[in-house]
Amino acid sequence: MTDTATQYETALRPLTAVVEALPPHAWDASSPCEGWSARDVVRHLAETQRETLTGNGVDLGEAPDWTADPVGAWTQHSQRVLDALRDPDQVDRPIEWFFGPTTIGATIERFYVWDMYVHRWDLAQAAGLDAGLTDRELDHIERGADALGEALHLDGMCAAPVAGARDDRTARVLARLGRVA
Repeated sequence: MTDTATQYETALRPLTAVVEALPPHAWDASSPCEGWSARDVVRHLAETQRETLTGNGVDLGEAPDWTADPVGAWTQHSQRVLDALRDPDQVDRPIEWFFGPTTIGATIERFYVWDMYVHRWDLAQAAGLDAGLTDRELDHIERGADALGEALHLDGMCAAPVAGARDDRTARVLARLGRVA
């Protein structure tokens, strides 16, 4: 097991619990991500991970069907990614990415694990569930936002920060990402 696989699996477990808890009608419910349903949020997570990995030579097999069975598709996708991340040769593979030269492992750790924590909250909100973000996860989200710097609010990333967040930490952290908790 690589450290990258451990970090991915740590973010994956509570995210998958939310995915599995979504009632069938909630898959088409609006999420806090403008114009996206709950299904779109999960598909986004999988498709961006898949694009980075397969675009850099990682074989994840055929893409799953998101229309018929989003829970099954997520399970299939995330297991394939986790299997790939257990291989040090895959994790250590050098790649060119949005922020410059890096490795597959560093990209997964720096961005995609962060994205899984953030979108877990979005998905839970779409279904009226509790995302249950822990202090450790909120620390991770804050560090990730810090690392992204100005890129955090580029088109296609997070909305502009929201002013006047409630006093609880979750609301403050999410407000920085343009979300109202």
